[in-house]
Amino acid sequence: MATQKITIEPVTRIEGHAKITINLKENGTVDHAYLHVNEFRGFEKFCEGRMVFEMPNITPRICGICPVSHHLAAAKAADVVMGTPPPRTASLLRELMHMGQIIQSHGMHFFELAGPDLLLGFDADPEIRNVIGLIGVNPELAIKAVQLRKYGQEIIRLLGGRRIHPVFAVPGGVNKALDPVARETILQGWDEAIATTKVGLQIMKDWASKNQDDINKFAVLESGYLGLVTPDNGLELYDGDIRLVDSTGKQIVKFNDQNYLDYIAEHVENWSYLKFPYYKKLGYPKGVYRVGPLGRLNAVDKLDTPMANEEFKTYRQINGGKMINQTLYFHYARLIEIVFALEKVRDLLNDPDIMKNDILNTKGDFKGEGVGVIEAPRGTLIHQYHAKENGQITKVNLIVATGHNNWAMSTAVDSVAKTYIDGHDITEGILNRVEAAVRAHDPCLSCSTHAVGQMPIIVDVQDFNGNIIKTISRD
Repeated sequence: MATQKITIEPVTRIEGHAKITINLKENGTVDHAYLHVNEFRGFEKFCEGRMVFEMPNITPRICGICPVSHHLAAAKAADVVMGTPPPRTASLLRELMHMGQIIQSHGMHFFELAGPDLLLGFDADPEIRNVIGLIGVNPELAIKAVQLRKYGQEIIRLLGGRRIHPVFAVPGGVNKALDPVARETILQGWDEAIATTKVGLQIMKDWASKNQDDINKFAVLESGYLGLVTPDNGLELYDGDIRLVDSTGKQIVKFNDQNYLDYIAEHVENWSYLKFPYYKKLGYPKGVYRVGPLGRLNAVDKLDTPMANEEFKTYRQINGGKMINQTLYFHYARLIEIVFALEKVRDLLNDPDIMKNDILNTKGDFKGEGVGVIEAPRGTLIHQYHAKENGQITKVNLIVATGHNNWAMSTAVDSVAKTYIDGHDITEGILNRVEAAVRAHDPCLSCSTHAVGQMPIIVDVQDFNGNIIKTISRD
């Protein structure tokens, strides 16, 4: 029976609110550790009654970190509902904006959220283990990191008018053609962005070579892996089929995004507002999987851009060609995806169709229901809408990237706590490692908190000395 509980609240350097509770045995070792996602937002419910064409502007308000992902997933779902597939130029422009989102989000996470742990150390003083500490240690790198994020944000701004909550994608296409000056501006910043990303890659590989013991015992989890792929199983971030592989890399299933409910279901626990998706045929928890950079690079066979694919080949040899199950390699995979996104930016800008003015399909064939799927920085993002003939929404379902990784984050927290807490002194650095198990997944908890049925509530009533005298629960 657990005799002591440690609470980490809040979990730091993530988006959203969560806490971790670690229940200890009498000998000081860990009985179980839990990740509690303790916020609830409920966008699915209060989008009911709105018009489908409003969704690309409403759903980005779910999150200020990855609004572009929701913006584009909503537009893709609306395309299907309204029966207005966008012209090729519009799809190219949407994908360009999406690459800007990947670059800015991944860049921020590696250098500014995860970077302090890698560059300053898990055991560094928490007062300096942050972006301010990075500036003190390496101001030149800190400036480059900020510029990399700015580059991605500028792509978003040049297309959508602003860096956060852009107004660009609409059902059937986009609302503005690409300005030639904007194209040149993006191209001019490319060399510096790729150079900074290569610096990040070297930092990650140098850190990994010195910290293999930690990497190989830090939340090494076997699971399935899921993500969008091209027809020949290359990495796809904007539009493709969904592929699920097992822990050895063998394909379990590949399916069209419109049919996702035939394959994915969600499990509920009474200690979290965040649901646990899984592959239906295998059930829960056997059918759990991971998404995001680590999940995507395990679910694909190649990357269709040259520099990223060369780095991918090196990455996939970490375990002799076997799946990469070590959670800390999320950071390496994230950097490879920045290279991929940057190469895609250049390819898209060099596609002659991207400068055309054919950007909107106004000839609809109303379907009434549609699904939009995109690879957000954190993983596979699914939007599904049902609408009346007048376009009014009657039902919304969202499965957000962080939700897919809920099992992985929860299991990683428990695993890391049991690995590093051994009954002796529990230092702040050890607790930071437990937090880092969450941080590696780069969760966006604001995006992901939706409830099914009655929301579970547990209330502890304490006396003036802090002793629990009564517990009231609604399961």
